[in-house]
Amino acid sequence: MASFVTEVLASSGKLEKEDLSSKISKMSRKVEDTKDKVCDMMNKRYSDFLPSLQSSETLMGHVDEVSKEMEGLKNCIENEVQQNIHVAVVEYAKLKQQLEKNTDIISILGHLKDFFHIDYNDSVSMDCLFQARLSVDSLKSSQLPLLSALSSELTVQRENLVYHLGDEWRRLVIWTLPSSKGLKSFLKVELKLSVSCSKDSEPRPLALLCNVLKAMAIQGELHNKIKLFSQVLLKNMLKPLVMYPSLSTTVIEQQEEGIVLALQCLEETHKERSTPAQVYSKLLLVLYTLHSHLLGTVLLPVSYICIGDKKLSMILGELIWEDISQCIIHECLLYSIPTNSSQLEKYSTVIKETEEFEKSLKEMEYLQGDSTDLLKYARDVNCHFASKKCRDVIVAARTLMTSKMHNTVKITPDSRLCLPKLPASGLDKKKENCKEEVTMENSKQLSAWSLCLPACRISESVQQLMELALSTLCEAVGSSTQCALQLFFTVRNIFQLFYDVVPTYHKENLLRFPHLAAIQHNNCMYLAHYLLTLGHHFRAHLPEPLCEGVATFVDMVPGFRKLGAQCFLAQLNVQRAELLERLSTAHKFCNLDDGENYIAASKAVRQVIHQLKQLGTVWQEVLPVTIYCKAMGNLLNTAIAEIISKIMMLEDISSEDGEHLHTLCQTITEEGPLVFTPLAEENKNEKYQEEVSLYVKKWSMFKELVIVLRANLQEIVDRWADAKGPLAMEFTSSEVKSLIRALFQNTERRAVALTKIK
Repeated sequence: MASFVTEVLASSGKLEKEDLSSKISKMSRKVEDTKDKVCDMMNKRYSDFLPSLQSSETLMGHVDEVSKEMEGLKNCIENEVQQNIHVAVVEYAKLKQQLEKNTDIISILGHLKDFFHIDYNDSVSMDCLFQARLSVDSLKSSQLPLLSALSSELTVQRENLVYHLGDEWRRLVIWTLPSSKGLKSFLKVELKLSVSCSKDSEPRPLALLCNVLKAMAIQGELHNKIKLFSQVLLKNMLKPLVMYPSLSTTVIEQQEEGIVLALQCLEETHKERSTPAQVYSKLLLVLYTLHSHLLGTVLLPVSYICIGDKKLSMILGELIWEDISQCIIHECLLYSIPTNSSQLEKYSTVIKETEEFEKSLKEMEYLQGDSTDLLKYARDVNCHFASKKCRDVIVAARTLMTSKMHNTVKITPDSRLCLPKLPASGLDKKKENCKEEVTMENSKQLSAWSLCLPACRISESVQQLMELALSTLCEAVGSSTQCALQLFFTVRNIFQLFYDVVPTYHKENLLRFPHLAAIQHNNCMYLAHYLLTLGHHFRAHLPEPLCEGVATFVDMVPGFRKLGAQCFLAQLNVQRAELLERLSTAHKFCNLDDGENYIAASKAVRQVIHQLKQLGTVWQEVLPVTIYCKAMGNLLNTAIAEIISKIMMLEDISSEDGEHLHTLCQTITEEGPLVFTPLAEENKNEKYQEEVSLYVKKWSMFKELVIVLRANLQEIVDRWADAKGPLAMEFTSSEVKSLIRALFQNTERRAVALTKIK
């Protein structure tokens, strides 16, 4: 162990000795390098730098001398020359200002000289006048005495120029207008486009026309002239050509004087409206003539008058297009729209004619752009067809509703609505495929007359209204979705219109005339009957939005039934009130032994019978038999009930009064059934006359009262039969006792009879 430590220490000392020797050798090399650098630095310091420093100091001395000389020269310039330069600049500015002023004055004087030699047909003079105005405007800041005179002279010259230009325009465009209005007055309309513009009528070149138009444009008068021209052209030539089919245009060429456009009348035509092709050809003739002889001139671009690089045809087109296109739409295209869907395919010809018309206008540069309201209107024919059809249908329906109701047709149970044959739908095909399947049917079938309308009379206008609704729905079947929707809801609007208009329009007549009230009742029931199945018949053939339960009229059925019932019940109330008013003149049927009272009572009874017979005749074969019998029975029951109540109120009835009452009541029992005449054939009415008790609620009661009025006490007691007889079926015991007390005197027999009435 000791030997190992010794070896380590010996090895460590050896390494330290070797490391020190290497470090000493490296340090020696660095010392030598440092010595060389110090020597080199000392050489550069004392051998090279000091001579250079001395030469630089010599050069700086020269620089300082030159700087001092330059500073002296600068001071000399600033003190002597600068003052003279400032004076020269001021003098030069004054001279320049005076020169510019004199130049402007000379220019204005030159323009002023030219003003007095202006040729109003020379476009150069027009430019000079405008440039002179600009020059005067630029001199407004100066206080020249001549400026106000120049401004005044410019105004005078401009007004003079405008006057001469207006005079030239009036010689160029000559209108002959009628003093009156109407078709015949338009035959006097003429437009003359004169080639000669001079007073001596010498022909002028086309360049002169260009100069005149350019001068008017520069002066801002051209747009106003074209605007006034367009208004006269529209009112007296273009619009009449659209509105009157008998008018046309003729062009008369005059070699020396120009061209004349005149309106003439064609041979007598019975057409109310011109076709689109006729209108387009007439308008194109006028516009082509104007373009060829007046409006084809190109205006030079003049930015300061807001006309720009436009032809006169462009300006005129912008002024007239909106008015003339609306006129064509409302006076021509509107009436060219087909009235039924089968003619829609042929309308493509009109669309093509409209496109050609606009193409021609674009070639003559009357129109700009690709699409206009006119072409859009023609292309939207499906929409316009539906709108026109709906409008026509509503107008026709309202006309029918406001027509007279008393023109009637007879409806019988075997009458059928002429429903059109519609193309097979998907639902129908499914049903055909299912026919082969086994189906279970009830052996008991409904009668052929089930769900049929009873015999009655309805207004002819209502039958026509239903036919109108059917034809409109047929149009919807073959139409587009939007068109079908419009047409379908128009049909609904027809019936809604009937519901609102007829009761209001015919209100007074429905209350005054029972015949019309009965017809209105039948009309409503007729419409309600067919509205039940009308939607079902067409639903499968209409577009999808209508197939999904929307195409129905069932919701309107209760309203129509209620409307008819209310109308007829109102008339029954009127008749009931009249019956009661007539019976009120009978003096309550008391004291009939007095001759006057009996006559009044007899008259009242006869009037009631007469009124009922009159109503029976009026409603005969108008109302269905069941409704007729119920209505007549209700009115007769009202009269009988009133008579019974008046008699029951009497406290003392003498034998003579009783006889008179029996006579009056017997009259009613004999003639009352005769008011039931629902059919024209008398032998067929016996059935209903025998069944009066079915329709008159108090008929049996009335007959018992008639028997009691002439019966004795024993007979009354026998008919009571211990509350089991026919008399007990109609009257209460108290009512019978009251009758006995009124008819008979107070005797033991009456007392015994009263005890038996229990």
